[in-house]
Amino acid sequence: MSASASPQPADASLPATARAWHLVARPSGWPTPDDFALREVPVAEPAEGEIVVRNLHFSVDPYMRGRMNDVKSYIAPFKLDEPMDGGAVGVVVASRAEGFAPGDHVAHFVGWREYATLPAKYATKVSAEIAPLTAFLGVLGTTGLTAYAGLLKTASFKEGDTVFVSGAAGAVGSQVGQIAKLKGAARVIGSAGSDEKVRLLREEYGFDAAFNYKSAPVADQLREAAPDGIDVYFDNVGGDHLEAAISSFNTFGRATICGMISQYNATEPTPAPRNLALIIGKRLRLQGMLVSDETALQPQFFEEVSAWVRSGELKYRETIVEGIENGVDAFLGVLKGENTGKMIVSLAD
Repeated sequence: MSASASPQPADASLPATARAWHLVARPSGWPTPDDFALREVPVAEPAEGEIVVRNLHFSVDPYMRGRMNDVKSYIAPFKLDEPMDGGAVGVVVASRAEGFAPGDHVAHFVGWREYATLPAKYATKVSAEIAPLTAFLGVLGTTGLTAYAGLLKTASFKEGDTVFVSGAAGAVGSQVGQIAKLKGAARVIGSAGSDEKVRLLREEYGFDAAFNYKSAPVADQLREAAPDGIDVYFDNVGGDHLEAAISSFNTFGRATICGMISQYNATEPTPAPRNLALIIGKRLRLQGMLVSDETALQPQFFEEVSAWVRSGELKYRETIVEGIENGVDAFLGVLKGENTGKMIVSLAD
């Protein structure tokens, strides 16, 4: 149906209302279930150029914690008493947009709800023939592009580098380590929060070394795992991990600062690394990254990473939580490190 199609009568197949998660209070420190409410909201008919999607899966991510604070940032905060949003994948159930028909699967950013009405230009068609639909929220989605661009572009990775990844059993970190290996890293080291995750890094993802950051000081364990130093650090944690990386960096080391989950729920200012002066003599480069800056890399990323996924060279895991009513529990689980790989809430029948 073309975008210039005449108005249509209401679609009787659409429900009048559906459930969506709302932020009802701004958390102080760790969020609690009382900060959220699952409410019925109207399902809007599509206007010209719009589609209605029945969401099958939506993503919960650490960065969403920052959106719960009413502060200026790189992305607008969630509004109180309005539905939250985020990555989702679903099936088109109504369309008044050219190129989109009921039955098409799409990825978009109107998650945390059962039904989404949105302009079709903000949706991307995806195919279950390429990979399971959940993969487009993780390994083949924004998560994957974050890992790919953050390592290869922001950190200027080159063959022969020694790479350290914090939070390495998570969705981004596990992909960073594997891409580094596939691209010829001399050595890849990861930190994780349990012995089980450490085994996963070594035995499934192919990290050369891994350690449990809860079992001993990070700096000591990193020094033992990388006696000749590191060239690249991919930071998902901040805090003591960043301080340890600065100490272990070789001259002209590069860090991608992707996340600092250790600080997201802090109620008091957190201490900076105590060794920042080393940046000068070592001529280090520490650079923040936002995946929204890297859309130009999307075609290259998808072609290369989807091939690795199909061949089995790049492995990934997902933690699936069933039911929209468990969405907040899934989000809190991400902040506590309860997930292995990408955390996804499934609404599929």
